[in-house]
Amino acid sequence: MKFLFDFFPLLAFYTAYKLYDIFIATGVIIVATVIQVGYTWFRHKKVQNMHLVTLVLVVVFGGATILLHDAEFIKWKVSIVNWLFGVAFLGSQYIGNKNLVQRMLDTAISVPDTVWTRLNLSWSLFFLSMGFLNLYVFKNFDESTWVDFKVYGLLGLTAVFIIAQGFYLSRHASDESMEEKE
Repeated sequence: MKFLFDFFPLLAFYTAYKLYDIFIATGVIIVATVIQVGYTWFRHKKVQNMHLVTLVLVVVFGGATILLHDAEFIKWKVSIVNWLFGVAFLGSQYIGNKNLVQRMLDTAISVPDTVWTRLNLSWSLFFLSMGFLNLYVFKNFDESTWVDFKVYGLLGLTAVFIIAQGFYLSRHASDESMEEKE
């Protein structure tokens, strides 16, 4: 259920795009993201930083798309979000005692610090690469192709990357660590 909730704005955007156009879809993703963050706040009295960053960028770039009637802004939003996440993962290597990946996963699994570092750097590189890949697609293909890439391509690449990370983690996690966490 949480998985569908996390992708609610993207699914709403895609549906609106297929039924109408990029400008209606942009308005829909703004409203859907506000609903998502508002519901999360109402339910849990806190919102993840990732959702807040996404909300601000959706409102700013989506608003510019609608006000200026220029789809470039909403297309840039995807790259900028990915680049910000990439920089955040990279910066977390140098701030605090644990990097972002370790902060998210160390209660579930125990691996050596070098593995946390590699995982964190790979996430940073992944997000930075996805930002550039999005830029390439929206600059070199038509709008419909970009929308399909945004929904299927980025989501698919992320799923493959997460699965690869799982295999990598399973190679380095100790057996007792896996038993303790179950």
